[in-house]
Amino acid sequence: MNTSTGVIGVDVLVIWSAAAVAIAGLLALLWRAVRALVRLVGRMDEVIDDWQGTPSRPGVPGRLGVMARLDRIEHELHPNSGASLRDALDRVEQCVTGSSSGPEQ
Repeated sequence: MNTSTGVIGVDVLVIWSAAAVAIAGLLALLWRAVRALVRLVGRMDEVIDDWQGTPSRPGVPGRLGVMARLDRIEHELHPNSGASLRDALDRVEQCVTGSSSGPEQ
């Protein structure tokens, strides 16, 4: 099958135009892939900051990491110094049931 127009100038122009469109399409796909990768890396950076915590800096308070926050929650679940949620619950239970003995462990 001969797809030539018979005019060499037009044939060359068509070939170069097709090549330019193909290259522009590849550059657009590459740009989208790079942009998505940069966005993903940014989100991963946020996840790592949330996991490890961030120190305070001028004008921005620091945040505790996940493990430090879980330690604070665990502290509330066990009887300890009297200030935990578990201690408060045990005191309420003693008042409601009227028992004079301490919480059973």
